[in-house]
Formats: sequence, C-alpha cells, structure tokens
Amino acid sequence: MSTAYPIEHHNYDVVVVGAGGAGLRATLGMTAAGLKAACITKVFPTRSHTVAAQGGIGAALGNMGEDDWRWHMYDTVKGSDWLGDQDAIEFMCRNAMAAVIELEHFGVPFSRTEDGLIYQRPFGGHTVQWGKGLAKRACAAADRTGHAMLHTLYQQCLRHNAEFFIEYIVLDLVMDQGRCCGVVAWRLEDGTLHLFRAQLVVLATGGGGRAYFSTTQAHICTGDGYAMGLRAGLPLQDMEFIQFHPTGIYGAGCLITEGSRGEGGYLTNGEGERFMERYAPAAKDLASRDVVARAMAIEIREGRGCGPQRDHILLHLEHLEPKVLHQRLPGISETAKIFAGVDVTRQPIPVLPTAHYNMGGIPTNIHGEVLNPTANDPERTMPGLMAVGEAACVSVHGATRLGTNSLLDLVVFARAAAQHAAEIVEPGQRPGDFPGSAIEPALARFDQVRHASGHLKTGEIRSSMQRTMQHHCSVFRTAGVLEEGLLKMSAVTGAFGDIAVADRSLIWNTDLVEALELDNLIRQAAVVLHCALYRTETRGAHAREDFPQRDDQNWLKHTLAWQNSDGEVRLGSRPVHLNPLSNEVQAFPPAERVY
Repeated sequence: MSTAYPIEHHNYDVVVVGAGGAGLRATLGMTAAGLKAACITKVFPTRSHTVAAQGGIGAALGNMGEDDWRWHMYDTVKGSDWLGDQDAIEFMCRNAMAAVIELEHFGVPFSRTEDGLIYQRPFGGHTVQWGKGLAKRACAAADRTGHAMLHTLYQQCLRHNAEFFIEYIVLDLVMDQGRCCGVVAWRLEDGTLHLFRAQLVVLATGGGGRAYFSTTQAHICTGDGYAMGLRAGLPLQDMEFIQFHPTGIYGAGCLITEGSRGEGGYLTNGEGERFMERYAPAAKDLASRDVVARAMAIEIREGRGCGPQRDHILLHLEHLEPKVLHQRLPGISETAKIFAGVDVTRQPIPVLPTAHYNMGGIPTNIHGEVLNPTANDPERTMPGLMAVGEAACVSVHGATRLGTNSLLDLVVFARAAAQHAAEIVEPGQRPGDFPGSAIEPALARFDQVRHASGHLKTGEIRSSMQRTMQHHCSVFRTAGVLEEGLLKMSAVTGAFGDIAVADRSLIWNTDLVEALELDNLIRQAAVVLHCALYRTETRGAHAREDFPQRDDQNWLKHTLAWQNSDGEVRLGSRPVHLNPLSNEVQAFPPAERVY
C-alpha cells in the first residue's frame, strides 16, 4: 500500500506551491533575495489562471486624472462592505503605485497614453474625492492584463534561475508538532512521488471556482490549497463570500471584463431598458460587482430577462468605435465571437452573473504568514507556512472585491511575503527532521483514491456538487435553500465514498488527478454552505433574502470554519481590523453604502 511508494527527497529553503501571479511573484522575490526556492505547479506556469485576468490592476498613479491612494483605500473599505481589514487595505493601496511601477520595469507591456504613461481606465466602485466622481485607476494592458503580467513574471523568474517543478500534483502539506515542514507531490510525467522539505512553504494555489456549475475560473481552479489547509487542521476565513461577476458569457461562463463597461459598455434588459440607472443612479453600470450582479438577477427573476427563456441580460459594445474595441478590448471581441457567436461591433453579448472569485481563504497577516487563531490569540501564526493570492484571505476584499484589486493583491502581498521570508529564513540551512509517519496521511489518501473501486464516475459526482452549489448558494440565499443544499452536499460527500477510479497507473493518470481535485472541491463546498447558513445578514456578495439588512452589531466579524477528518464543520469568528496602519488616514466606520 502507501509504504510501497518510493519517495524522492528534495531540500529547499522555500517551496512555493502554484505558479500563477502570486506564486511567480513570491518565487521571484525569494530567489532574488538569495533563497533556494522551488516552485511546484500542476500546469505550465503561463497556463495558470492569472492569465485570464483582463481589465487591469488598480493603483492611484493619477496618469489620466487626479487620484490618491487614500481614495483607493476608501473605495476598497467601502467595497468590502466594511468587512475588510483596514490595516491590510492601507498596506495594499499605499504600496500599489510602487508595485505597478515595478511591474513596468520588469517589462509588463501596459497600454499607453499619448504621453507614454500607463493607460488607466475607469472600473466599478473606484472613485475620487471620497466617492464624488469616477476614478481612472485600472492600469491596463489592453484587456489581457493578467496575461501580460504572468508572462513577464515567468520571464523574470527564469532570468533569476528559479527552479520549477512543472506538472507535479501537490498531495498535501507535511505537518509535524504544529509546524509545516514541506509537501508531498506526485510527478505526472513518470509517476514518481516526491517529498519537498523546506523551512517555509508558500501556498499560492488560487481559488476554487470549479465548485460551481457556471464559473469564469479555469478547470484547474479546484481550491487545492483550501483543502490542504483544512486537512492540516487550519481554518478557512470568510468562505461564504463568493463573488459573482456580472458578465460571464451566457451558457459558457467565460469572463467579459468589467473594463468593457469602463470603456463605455452598458447593460439592458429584455425591454431594452438600461436598468442599472434604477439600482445605482450615480455609478450606473459601474457600480460594484455585487450590486450589478444582484440587479441582473432581480431583472431576470421578475421576468425582464432577454431571449426566449428570459434568462439572461445583454451587454452592449456595438456603439463604441471599432478602433476602441480593437485597441482596448481585442480579447473580448475574440472571446465573444468564439463562445457567443457575436460580432461585438454589431451585436450585444448575452451575459449572466457567474461565479468568479473567492473573497475568503486561508487567513494570513500582511506578511503572508498563515494564521491559526484561537479565542485568546486571534493573530497566532502557523510556523513554516505562508499563503498568498486568492488562496489566502488577508482580508483586503472583505465581503466584495473591487475589480482590479485581485491582481494588486497578488503582487503586493506576494512581494511582502518574499521580503519577510528573506528576513526569517536562513539560506542553506537544512530543514528540520521529522518522523516518517508525518507523510503517511498524504500517501494514505493518495492510495485510497487511486484504488477506489466504487460505482460512480468522478464526473457524475462533480456535476451533482456543482449543480448543488449553483442552485443553493448563488447570488441570493435563504436558510431553507442553504439547508437543502447542505443535505444534498452531504449526499455528494457520501457519493465520493463510492467513487470509481478506472486507471490505476501513476503516469499521466488524469482520472486520478480529477478524483483528487474533486475531493478538494467537496471539502470547501461544504464549508461555503455552512458559512453561508451561519452568517444571518446581507453583506457584500452574501445576500440573505431572509436577513436583508447588514448587521454590524452581530456580524462585523470574520467567519472561521474548521473541518475534521469526517467532514464535520466547526464554526467560529475573529475580529475585523478596523484601525489602519498609520495616522495618515482615519479609520472608516461602517456606514450605509450609496451608489
């Protein structure tokens, strides 16, 4: 059984799991600082999901109008529906300008103004003068900003001779006496198993959008880091907050960037009405994503949707100059043609709110250190473990992430994690010893799934999970709907015990890969449902129709969820950081959101 697997051993100062924007920026920073770092990734780095980010990265450069990082901070706190940690938000917004200029110096091919400055477009929820006008803050490389960033960061990693282990599936963290000591991974090319020992492990595994039937996230986004954290006894934070992007292509889920509305696009219902003027009279189509997504859902639910089934909304770009579409939105034009059969110069794009981003994740501080909170010490850290990017919850996004802040989160906090790692990791020091039994849980799980001989195919169970999440934990939620979802998810969990893995081989066994990923997805899906039922208020992306008001008295706190080996979920909380880092900005008290 598991003891029969030969294990190849590797020693590193730092091991980074994931090669998206966060993983690459962390790897780059650590390698440049003189640390021996390994980056382990299940796909080739430039196929990581950051490549799909379109609209831009937020920074108050002020290239196309007045701006100030304090206004960016205000928008982010307000956009988070006051659940974001204000010290972390200040850290991100203050460091945004330097981070973007650094990317420019790395070689990111940003679009340019006539004066040669980085082009910046408006984006939903971004304002100037404390909400009095729309900001032009999204630094864009046409509508392929993530693609440009990812390729540039990978090139910089190669320049600094970073070591990559490509197409390795990380099975689990190795834990010993309350410390993370490394990871166990399976190499797809030759079927070998590998133990990576390290002084520090950094999880940069991205989100878990594939828990939903309709999502903008790639098939690789299976929340592997979330499940690794749960199995290691760590909590996940604020997992009820799933952002639904207003404009996923109807029927396909592919992302149509908010930047399309920033360039002048607008939404209409089945009656041809620009309905966002009713829901957000000031910001209109550029209100924050939760506001737009809920408005679209209401229009459809009340019978004002488009098409024969009245089940989608139309996004109009045909009124824009073809030159603008070619220069600023070339990827969107191509995506709409392929996945919707639409020529954007002549026809509107059918769109629908689609699962897009996990605001929650593994709780961390601003240095990227993973938190393992207790009632007496909510800031207690887990030695040897960091998390960055969408896998982490440093809580700059709170209950709703503003567009452009995901790419900013990646680079700012991955950069901070690399800087802190350089301070706490001793280069060349041999990682500490641990007993061989520490890797047994990872090998036993791998062996159990590999030899599963039940009656249900992975795809059948995955479809049940995705439809359960889509129908029972979507844009609008009630206790009854969520409770029914939990019953169905319990059945899905039980069905996984009857899974059949037909391929027993170790070389390029995609059947086994998908089963392991499904195990990870089921764990976090159950946590999301439990957290959504637990939070009895409406805040940001979490809209409870049975509790329609925000409740700061009882719920101005972060949700925590632990999961034991049997799948049972235990819930708790930790305080929101309502004080900023410096005296340069006053803390923003909870207040009514007005758009």
